[in-house]
Formats: sequence, C-alpha cells, structure tokens
Amino acid sequence: MIEINSIDFSKNSGLVPAIVVDNFTGQVLMLGYMNQEALEKTIDTKLVTFYSRTRKTLWTKGETSKNYLHLIDIKTDCDNDTLLIIAKPDGPTCHLGNYSCFGNEKLNTKFLEYLFELIKERKEKLPEGSYTTKLFQSGLNRIIQKVGEEAVETIIAAKNKDRNEIINEISDLIYHLLVMLVEENIELQEVLNNLIERHYQKQKNNPD
Repeated sequence: MIEINSIDFSKNSGLVPAIVVDNFTGQVLMLGYMNQEALEKTIDTKLVTFYSRTRKTLWTKGETSKNYLHLIDIKTDCDNDTLLIIAKPDGPTCHLGNYSCFGNEKLNTKFLEYLFELIKERKEKLPEGSYTTKLFQSGLNRIIQKVGEEAVETIIAAKNKDRNEIINEISDLIYHLLVMLVEENIELQEVLNNLIERHYQKQKNNPD
C-alpha cells in the first residue's frame, strides 16, 4: 500500500484524481477525486471513499446502493498526483446500473491470468485434495495425456454441434493446457507475446 505522505495534494486544491479499476477484469470502472481524508478513510475502512466537489464532503461509493468498492491496492503515477485504485466491486459501479461509468461491458478475459497464477501456486504448494495437485504429482506424461483427451472431446462436441458441451470441453482443454504450460515452466505471457508477434508480422507482410 502507498505512503499517504508521498501523495502530492497541492496541485488541485487538495484533491487528486482517483481512477478505479476492477481487480478481477482490469477494466476502468470510474473516476473520482480524493483529498487526504478520503484516502485515509479508504485505507482504514477498505471501502473506496471519495471527496464530493459539489457537496464538499466525503462519500463512500455504495453507501446508498450497497454496491461498494472493496479496496485491494492503491498505486500512484510517476508524479505522485494521480491514484490508481484497484478494487473489487460488489455490483454495478455506475449510478445508471451499468458495470462501468464509461459504459463498457464486463469482460472476463483477465481470468485466464488469474487461473494461470492459481495453477502456479498449486504446483508450488501442492495442497491436499486438489485435482491440480494430483496432476502435477502424476507428472508430465499424464498432463499431456489429459490435454490430448480434452482435445479429442472438444472435437467430438464440435462435430455434434452441442453448444453447451463445446463450451464445457473447451474450458477443460484450456485448463489442462495451462497446467501443461506451468509444468513446462512456460509463462502464459510468452504465448500471448508470440500470438501478438505473429499477428503483426502477418499484417506487415499482408497490409491489405
């Protein structure tokens, strides 16, 4: 967590912009303003609290709607005059009932990163009763076998045009692929970087 004394409140009449992002999705939820008291209350209560420039008072997000923003972390920009608030929302952030005040819909693609990190943690700690633990204890050959089985089952589901089964089998396949990556000590970001590089290389070679 940040040091409050490091924040520069002097540039905007004692206020700093506070951008709130969803800890789970990484998406921007809203922009508010904090003075030092609001920041202190946010840290103390773990509920994101702002300073209202119109009412000239503190207000905790969700105090009326109960859609609180639970504090996870706070970061500052390079000038220490803007805050990035990482929070877990209880529900829609916007007063209009939308996920975000900017109108964007919730995307769960970042969950892949969360799941990958969880699998890495499972390999490190090997908690009892965990299916992931059993896979790692079984070794690489068993993990590869499971990837193959899930790939075949995905193909069968696609051939049968069973939408729900396709989704279920792809979910199983992705999970086992992530387990294989962790076992092979390959970061998910390496695969993503490779996809990005291939995409832009293709665009470069075929600009039209």
